[in-house]
Amino acid sequence: MRTLLLLVTLTSLAVAITVASAADEWVYFGTYTGGKSRGIYASQMDATGKITEPKLVATITNPSFLTVDARQQFLYAITEVAGAGGKKQGAVIAYSINATNGQLTEMNRQGAGGDVLCHVQIDATGKTVLVASYGGGSVTAFPVNADGSLARASSFIQHSGSSVNPLNQKGPHAHCVVTDPGDRHALVCDLGLDKVLVYQMDASTGKLTTNIPAFAPLTPGSGPRHLAFHPNGGFAYVVNEMGCSVTVFSYDGNRGALSEIQTVSALPLDRHPDPTLSGAEIAVHPSGKFLYASTRGIDQINVFAIAEPTGKLSPIEHISSGGKTPRFFGIDPAGKFLFAANQNSDNVTIFKIDTTTGRLTPAGQTLQLGNPSCVVFVSRR
Repeated sequence: MRTLLLLVTLTSLAVAITVASAADEWVYFGTYTGGKSRGIYASQMDATGKITEPKLVATITNPSFLTVDARQQFLYAITEVAGAGGKKQGAVIAYSINATNGQLTEMNRQGAGGDVLCHVQIDATGKTVLVASYGGGSVTAFPVNADGSLARASSFIQHSGSSVNPLNQKGPHAHCVVTDPGDRHALVCDLGLDKVLVYQMDASTGKLTTNIPAFAPLTPGSGPRHLAFHPNGGFAYVVNEMGCSVTVFSYDGNRGALSEIQTVSALPLDRHPDPTLSGAEIAVHPSGKFLYASTRGIDQINVFAIAEPTGKLSPIEHISSGGKTPRFFGIDPAGKFLFAANQNSDNVTIFKIDTTTGRLTPAGQTLQLGNPSCVVFVSRR
């Protein structure tokens, strides 16, 4: 009888361990709402990459971009709501994360002071949330309270100027804001100005001040959209929306200085930039060996090798994103999987990453989700 009870106990324990490890991570998806989407969704993913269908975890209008703090306790989302006279008013919302069931609980929200918000990031210390406004061409910084909620804005910076394209560059369009690995500077890609602007950042207050040098220029008409740092902090990579290219910069973290060393096409050899094509997302693999960039219109994920020690890129492959308009993709922290968010085909395609070659292979699972626009990962451990 004791042997039977022991076997039952061991079996129950094995089942419990299996259940506990069956969902090692939550994967959160930002969307554009209406039709097939109602807000932020989440799926459970295990170590093999098996993932559940997305479930709604927060009802909110157009949570198009998300960010999670380093401790993975809080999630921050941008949204747009109709204001007086129908003008859109941007806001950033703070959520607490329930690691058990994936649900999000809103703590508070703050107006971002800019029209058409498009990007949000929390710094590595978890003390400052930064927001970029595409329509307003501005950047706003919010201190984070001890409980993860947002204090009122500590900085608001309005960009000014224009560039060569009369359709998309009549004025500033801040498209992303990223803190450097040392949390000493905030870098802003402004599509309308063809510049990456650099600000000094006070880590304790989030206050931003103009850096010297104040910016790095890109080729006129490039339209810088998003930026990703190499894990060693010595290189920054910018995907250019209008130029369908990737620009490589060396980066001096002490000075906040960018120096261009290479620009490569993100298109196959038989294609050239045209108004139907646009660069979207960029990410460096956690190993630092590979870079990924997406191109809409041709609907591809472009894979590059990163050379040591120069940081320069060479193309590996161009692969279909598995849908239409890969606005965003996310790489899981272990570097095993890439999730391509195909906005206009209402699906997220999952790829396996060959960590030796960098190449992508469809993992055999595609999630159905209305207008996906962002992917972030949260460990359950």
